[in-house]
Amino acid sequence: MLRCGAAALVLALAGCGGEGGETDGKSSADLSPASSSPGRPASSAAPAAADSPAEAEAKVLEAYALMSAAREEAYGAASADGTRLKRYMAPDAFGAVEADLARMRDRGTAMRGSLGHDPEVTALAVGTQPPTATVEDCVDASRWQTLDTTTGWRMPAPSGQPSRYTVTAEMERGDGERWTVTRYTADRARSC
Repeated sequence: MLRCGAAALVLALAGCGGEGGETDGKSSADLSPASSSPGRPASSAAPAAADSPAEAEAKVLEAYALMSAAREEAYGAASADGTRLKRYMAPDAFGAVEADLARMRDRGTAMRGSLGHDPEVTALAVGTQPPTATVEDCVDASRWQTLDTTTGWRMPAPSGQPSRYTVTAEMERGDGERWTVTRYTADRARSC
């Protein structure tokens, strides 16, 4: 009888683990999308409950950095083809970049060099559905140049535009557990 009672207690405790937002003893690293099996989607509920604000902030900044690198690559070629930009931007935000790249191709321009970044998460709501975040970035464009693609010559920067300006990226975490940029706003008149 004692064995039956112990077995019932173990089964009852095992049934309480996942539904109330508690984990089953795995660390948050074990629950991350990167550790899920290929071809099998990660559960959207377990990682959301396991992410502390610090973990979520780190994931937001990582996704923002990956988007920024892909965006830089796209502007260097005046095309998003061959980049992973679409992976890190929601359709509306990606569409705005595509329109900008099309204007660059029509004008025969591309960007060269590198941008400096100093991003920080200024708002984070992991308890909302979907989770959201805002990233403010001070972008240093002093080593970022517009080139004429036919001559290869550097074009002058617009007058009065600071070399360091503020970017605001609004982000969401979708069902696939990946943070994406839903809105990207560069305020080139606001120096930082």
